[in-house]
Amino acid sequence: MTDDSAILAVDIGGTKTLVALVDASGMVEEATVSTARDDGPDRWLEAAFSAAKPWQGRFHGVGLAVTGFVRNGCWSAMNPATLGIPPDYPLIARVEALTSLPAIAVNDAQAAAWGEHAFGAGRGEDLVFLTISTGIGGGIVLGGRLQKGLAGHFGLTTDGDDGAFLEDRVSGRWMAAEARRQGHEADARQVFADASRGETWAMDIVAASAQRVGRLCRNIQLALDPPRIVLGGGIGLAEGFIDRVSALRPPLGAVPPVPVCRAELGVRAGILGVANLARIAFSGRGR
Repeated sequence: MTDDSAILAVDIGGTKTLVALVDASGMVEEATVSTARDDGPDRWLEAAFSAAKPWQGRFHGVGLAVTGFVRNGCWSAMNPATLGIPPDYPLIARVEALTSLPAIAVNDAQAAAWGEHAFGAGRGEDLVFLTISTGIGGGIVLGGRLQKGLAGHFGLTTDGDDGAFLEDRVSGRWMAAEARRQGHEADARQVFADASRGETWAMDIVAASAQRVGRLCRNIQLALDPPRIVLGGGIGLAEGFIDRVSALRPPLGAVPPVPVCRAELGVRAGILGVANLARIAFSGRGR
């Protein structure tokens, strides 16, 4: 029997897809499948709905949180290095055809921003959310409303005169590449571990990333003046990173800096956020 509060929530990321049955109390069931980069969106969706087959009949709609850009139900890549998506892939139409159920889709970081607003670090208050991991994502909640479309794609702002994306000089992918450039075979996790042991090269890489995030936080405060900035993701939540961001953030004169706080929901932020958005969107529709 369908639960009128239950949503099938799907979070498609660059390496894995989290699928969950979410009701008003939270996640009831979950499964994870790999996002095979070369398969393409049709196969990614088939894999997700195959994982959800045991829950068929228990949900009344689908919410999708996806890396990239969603507008008018179509999905495109913003940075193909994260995940290659054909331009204007008809995501909503394809999902509704596969499930015969209504569906919504938003960017994954926007979904996570809403999750932190509704259930996590925001607790009903406005915020800007930044997730720093393989890349950089973001979401903005102002006036109690999630800003959609391009809003929050902070990783695609440019850093320097060469037009490089900020996420290509901050993220875990950049940390690993910078370590290799300096002669060290280390992923981002190892860079942080070596930094904690006092390795100068690793400390410099972490500091460079944190300083750029600090500048981004300053710019966000100047543009949006949110009551808080919430930091998540594997890099954002790494030990000591938020403290470094706060210490290296350029000052705003007499204006106190906006607080930067830890995300509370972890990898479930996007799933819980998009399920809540879907529940709100479908609440006025007939079953």
